[in-house]
Amino acid sequence: MAVAAACSLQFTAARPSIIPARRVLGQAVGHVGSDPNAASWIKLSSACHTSSLQPFQCNFMSSSAKTERMVTKAMSEAGEKQSSSGLSLNLKGKRAFIAGVADDNGYGWAIAKSLAAAGAEILVGTWVPALNIFETSLRRGKFDESRVLPGGSLMEITKVYPLDAVYDNREDVPEDVKANKRYAGSSNWTVKEVAESVKEDFGSIDVLVHSLANGPEVTKPLLETSRKGYLAAISASSYSYVSLLKHFLPIMKPGGSSISLTYIASEKIIPGYGGGMSSAKAALESDTRVLAFEAGRKHKVRVNTISAGPLRSRAAKAIGFIDMMIDYSLANAPLQKELSADEVGNTAAFLASPLASAITGAVIYVDNGLNAMGVGVDSPIFKDLDIPKANA
Repeated sequence: MAVAAACSLQFTAARPSIIPARRVLGQAVGHVGSDPNAASWIKLSSACHTSSLQPFQCNFMSSSAKTERMVTKAMSEAGEKQSSSGLSLNLKGKRAFIAGVADDNGYGWAIAKSLAAAGAEILVGTWVPALNIFETSLRRGKFDESRVLPGGSLMEITKVYPLDAVYDNREDVPEDVKANKRYAGSSNWTVKEVAESVKEDFGSIDVLVHSLANGPEVTKPLLETSRKGYLAAISASSYSYVSLLKHFLPIMKPGGSSISLTYIASEKIIPGYGGGMSSAKAALESDTRVLAFEAGRKHKVRVNTISAGPLRSRAAKAIGFIDMMIDYSLANAPLQKELSADEVGNTAAFLASPLASAITGAVIYVDNGLNAMGVGVDSPIFKDLDIPKANA
């Protein structure tokens, strides 16, 4: 089962499983991908699992190392020392668990990296079938370039856990999955088992990130989606967050923060984003509000979701129209620029920090303002209007 990590257009096509996006993190409902030039590894997106092999949640890998350093610089400096005004984004002493990291090319990775730049310790959950290649790439230095933090050091991932968030406990796992050779050699990878392992290893966490999504029939129109495909999308992309929070809340410190990744298809029609994925994202946003109430009252933990714009990640490309969505955004969004995974990562770092201590139950749009538009201004209908354009 592949789960698309929250990339820019979160969704997956093929197996209904949740893939932890890029666990290397040093940095998620299918969002779409990162830099076209970034050396992304292979399937599974980190925040958006797409296809049975690729995580579709886009992690991060900005178009250039230069842009990445610039975008993250403020956070890194804040983590190292307070600004003269005394206001800083400092996560030193905090521990974060990011579910859905399987390479360095999506939103999950970008979030992990931004949290690390702010001083947080990073733990990652990676889809079991992608675990070996992810750990091997990490060990061999294939992600070193994208692990570089503003100060020049490399983002460190304290531990990578095998995870398939489609299953709450061992009893839920079908025999064919248990016997699958891609799961051979790994143990304790259901949501409950991973939470227990983290508790045993570290005792507690401060930040929980859900960068997972999967829609086995994402390329099908809703009217052609099967009941099995629809429910698989809901299970992997929406309920997986409920399950993660349910099992991790007992080890989250009061004042902690939980963050997921969503997509504007939850509220607007996005042709091509099918298979029940738009419904899964709508459910995720609704659950965010309810979970914010329950987790806030019971554990004093904040719950928010980031609605990220399209990202050019490897996983996102699997759906076939990510480039088209990026071009559409460039032509119609108030800010005419390509979205960087870093910008989503930095927003997550803010939401995880004390600076966002009164923000919970919210959908935070990080899409260059595209969500505010009511029409596509690139339509020929508006050709005679004097529509403002970005300076060349």
